[in-house]
Amino acid sequence: MTESGRFATRRRMLAGTGALGVGIAFSGALSELFAGTAAAQGLGHTGYGPLVPDPKGVLDLPEGFRYRILSREGDELRSGEGKVPSNHDGMSAFGGRGGRVHLVRNHENRVSGKVPVPTVEGLTYDPAGKGGCTALTLDSRGRVQSERVAIAGTAVNCAGGPTPWDTWLTCEETEDRAGTNGYTKDHGFIFEVDPVDPHRTGAVPLTAMGRFAHEAIAVDPRRGVVYETEDAFEKPFGLFYRFLPNRPLGGRGSLRAGGRLQAMRVPGVPDLSSVQDVGAEFDHIEWVDVPDPQAAQTPIRFQDFGRGGITHAQKLEGCYWGGRSVYFVSSFARRSDGSAADHFGQVWRYDPERRRLTLVIVFGPDTDVQLPGESPDNICLAPSGGLMVCEDGNGAQHVFGVTRRGEVYAMARNRQNIGTEQEPEWGEFAGVTFSPDGDTMYVNCYTPGTTFAVTGPWRR
Repeated sequence: MTESGRFATRRRMLAGTGALGVGIAFSGALSELFAGTAAAQGLGHTGYGPLVPDPKGVLDLPEGFRYRILSREGDELRSGEGKVPSNHDGMSAFGGRGGRVHLVRNHENRVSGKVPVPTVEGLTYDPAGKGGCTALTLDSRGRVQSERVAIAGTAVNCAGGPTPWDTWLTCEETEDRAGTNGYTKDHGFIFEVDPVDPHRTGAVPLTAMGRFAHEAIAVDPRRGVVYETEDAFEKPFGLFYRFLPNRPLGGRGSLRAGGRLQAMRVPGVPDLSSVQDVGAEFDHIEWVDVPDPQAAQTPIRFQDFGRGGITHAQKLEGCYWGGRSVYFVSSFARRSDGSAADHFGQVWRYDPERRRLTLVIVFGPDTDVQLPGESPDNICLAPSGGLMVCEDGNGAQHVFGVTRRGEVYAMARNRQNIGTEQEPEWGEFAGVTFSPDGDTMYVNCYTPGTTFAVTGPWRR
């Protein structure tokens, strides 16, 4: 496995571990992400061993790991507000009193959503919207104590991210305006959700943070800057943004005070997919004010950013703060869609102190879609070291890990076949996150909407 140069093009089995080299190239820049966590003393080998087939045909895990299903779409919410909505997506876990854990879970429902988020007074933005969030509270033994609506009437709630003051920012991945698809209000915003008492945050769009097809966010815990990804499906592709709040680190509700939205310009690089050399660094990154954050007339990615233009990338998705940097994901790029080059996933690192952008991982075009390690989406830190990544591609669907050495291993495989016996199909994973003590991994299966709690020897 190479640590510099172009992505690897040869698959290899990592003997005795059940891990797979997947046409991945890796840069040592990720070591800063893992520093100061359990990762520094974590896995001395790759992964936790091969996946063991689940006799129930639900979720394959390595030996020694177990799962519990916390919630399924279509079941009754414990609050009595209606049914558990469909399309489970981004999620985060927050610590509570007495060892409790609070989960906030997105539901990426469009107007055709199978099971909409029930509308609740004081928590509904647009009654025509079928997306939103639900919140679960688990007791110290991991049992579900409550499950309720946290925000409703939004649209296509894809990912988001936690804040340093323990709220969730849920992102609408749409640019639909009022009057489109029956909506009564404009969509394409970020909303803040309190995991303990959602009525404290209500359903207020954070309009200054931009109106576009939001995917995920990450907050710099020292400066309060919010980084945002845009998942645009067609050219011109999405942008990578930062939001400079008027009240940085001001706590719950402070983002309503507004701020400046800027987009990243990498001088001389109009399309990030054109960068294929792992370890490539770009200094003097520029941040350009967005002309019209509300996109009143023109979507932001089409707007005029001046003579230097702006930098685009296809399928910008997961976003995570680690160490002193923000990491963000491009799930894939295809020349056939208009990208400058092909890849099956990139992970980028931006260091705000040095104004430096580094390409740290590339998943090469030889990736086998039946094996883990293509089209990365949601990402988070793993307690044993490295990253845990949700796969959103074709073929089999995995949660896979990436070690500090850049080696990929399978952590979970979705066995719930939503296709046919002749043409099987499996729903993607989403929303991977860990309990504050690192003992439990929570992850969603998008379809059928299922939330899992996975326990086992994470620090082995």
